Amino acid sequence: MIRRRKPLGAPPKTARVAGHSTTVRLLSILVAWLLVSSLGGLYLQASTEKGTVSDDPTTVLAAAAGVGEAQYREIPVPTTAPPTTVAAPQPRVARAPVVPTQKAQSQLEPIVEIGTIEIPKIGLVHTIMHGITMRNIDRGPSHWPGTAFPGENGNTVFAGHRVTKTKPFRNIDQLVPGDRVFFTVQGLRSEYSVTGTEIVSPRAVHIVDQTPTPTATIFACHPPGSAKQRIVVRMDLVG
Repeated sequence: MIRRRKPLGAPPKTARVAGHSTTVRLLSILVAWLLVSSLGGLYLQASTEKGTVSDDPTTVLAAAAGVGEAQYREIPVPTTAPPTTVAAPQPRVARAPVVPTQKAQSQLEPIVEIGTIEIPKIGLVHTIMHGITMRNIDRGPSHWPGTAFPGENGNTVFAGHRVTKTKPFRNIDQLVPGDRVFFTVQGLRSEYSVTGTEIVSPRAVHIVDQTPTPTATIFACHPPGSAKQRIVVRMDLVG
């Protein structure tokens, strides 16, 4: 009986089986490592395309899901709006009324001519105005607004200059009771008779008070060239 000799150096059967198993395990580990590396690379690439890798949950989820740039921007990201500070309404501060100066009042008052005045005793014939500022008084004896007009019931009052401009009332201190004064307003001529003269302080506003009967008052500064006092001439309507 002839026996075959085993080739020298041939590995035993058990050794071959063991070596095969080891190789299979190594290949499995390699494949798993490659798979994990590939997925990790894809995640890193997706995260890098969005910018830097972030720990924001919305960013991580969008990258892992493979959401494109346009869709990524449309993913709602909850944010907390900063608190809005509303200024408390400030109370309004009442301002004191602005009172125009005498110069401002003079510039605002319209220039109004209403007729003429005649005082034969002192040779006066002059236009008469309507207003209480120098804008009108500088142009002639001026009717005090709010008082009666010549010829009406009540007291018609006129102020004029004694030493400036045309100084129409320069000589009214010469008037005595019985002297005549004529006013013509809108074609109506009214005749008054002087009843008396008085000197008052500049604060004597009673001279413009109204009367139950037709009367007239003309006044100016006194003495001439001074504003210390006022000369007032009173009259009654004739007829």
